[in-house]
Amino acid sequence: MWELWPYLTAGASVYVSDEAVRSEPEAFQEWLLSHEITITFVPTPMAERMMALRWPASVPLRVMLTGADTLHTYPSPELPFLLVNNYGPTEGTVVATSAPILPEERPDRIPPIGRPIDNTQIYILDDQSRQVPIGAPGELHIGGVGLARGYVNRPELTAAKFVPNPFSAEPGARLYKTGDLARWLPDGQVAFLGRIDDQIKIRGFRIEPNEIVAVLNEHPDVRESLIVTRDVAGGDKRLVAYLVSANGSQPTHTALENFLRVRLPEYMVPAVFVRLDALPLNPNGKVDRNALPAPSPANTVRDDGFVGPRTLVEERVVGILTPLLGLEQVSVEDNFFLLGGHSLLGTQMIARIRDTFDVELSLRSLFDAPTVAQLSAEIERRLMEKLESMTEDEAQRLLNAPEGAARSDG
Repeated sequence: MWELWPYLTAGASVYVSDEAVRSEPEAFQEWLLSHEITITFVPTPMAERMMALRWPASVPLRVMLTGADTLHTYPSPELPFLLVNNYGPTEGTVVATSAPILPEERPDRIPPIGRPIDNTQIYILDDQSRQVPIGAPGELHIGGVGLARGYVNRPELTAAKFVPNPFSAEPGARLYKTGDLARWLPDGQVAFLGRIDDQIKIRGFRIEPNEIVAVLNEHPDVRESLIVTRDVAGGDKRLVAYLVSANGSQPTHTALENFLRVRLPEYMVPAVFVRLDALPLNPNGKVDRNALPAPSPANTVRDDGFVGPRTLVEERVVGILTPLLGLEQVSVEDNFFLLGGHSLLGTQMIARIRDTFDVELSLRSLFDAPTVAQLSAEIERRLMEKLESMTEDEAQRLLNAPEGAARSDG
């Protein structure tokens, strides 16, 4: 509605591109320039791809409006038009907040969704419907004249989502519960944190996926990304990063992992990186999470080449793992679960490690250290702890024990 009527009533012309054009950034850019479009609306995933293109220094396009999904990147100073980020659900007549996004470097946060538009009120509330302080997350509520009356023939849903406005003196005033997580910024703008339903909890830590995306997208070899959770084995949830490489580059797993580790807590570093040609989009231009492929050896980002065992412990762990998985060789950087491992095989592996090294590992250890290199490092740490607690005679007997017979009587 707002993409059409304001411009028609102002005497402007409205152009609509066909599907083939608006699904390809380069083709859409050429279409905008050839038709001398001055204002355009582009769904967020496409807008981010358009921003990454080279543009002439001077173009007819003055403003690119975007919305419908989370904006993760700031525009370049060389972008010859203004980017305006919008937010709002259908229940609030599409747009509730808006803000121009300036070309500033803010690695600590993704671009904001702006301030409420005229005749609209924004409240960010906790689960007790109390306003949260600046910087604290809460559910975003919308009030004002733009609210819909409710859902047709769905009175229960209407009552659950459209609630009385305790902050208004106007009789019958209501708020719409968006189900979106947000927080106030010190400058009075709103930071969008994602859907409450999309919040991730890993090993007791609550994670906002967009915070990881914002950091991962800073990597020079990453054009865009998405973070989800997947059951990698036995119902155990792990963070999975889906990424589209920039300019045909081929980042390695270790490079991506190390890049994130210096910027994020360990529990926010994805266990798996999946390479895609493009993020799948639904007909509305939003990322289609249901179309994301499961991680597999074919699409998973790995390190360059095969890395053989470098220590005796790694050699013995490889010797346990290869027959267990039915493989001829395993790189010490390969992920156990991406090679076909699962909880049952993991239990067998833990038992064989116990028989070989006389160390007790839990199945959780394999989830936390799924590569030969990581698991060997954990075994070596346990062995050192055991050696330090032994007498000299006990340590000597352990070191002289033949392979496969390392278990002590104790």
